Amino acid sequence: MRQYKMQETKEVEKIICNKCGKEIVVKNGISEEDVLSVEKRWGYFSNKDNDVHEFDICEACYDEWTSTFAIPIEQK
Repeated sequence: MRQYKMQETKEVEKIICNKCGKEIVVKNGISEEDVLSVEKRWGYFSNKDNDVHEFDICEACYDEWTSTFAIPIEQK
């Protein structure tokens, strides 16, 4: 007798920068450029109580965005 287990796998097909719309090439589930991926679950004291926001930003948009920060990012 054969026994099977059900298995579902997800593989990244493509990544699109949420800011500029650039498509990041993905081969074999691995992106060919680095991206900033953010997942944020908003807390009780926000106006977005328990909402989850997710987005991806390409490196060029990350550089543009962080250059506007009043306090520069820390690099280690």
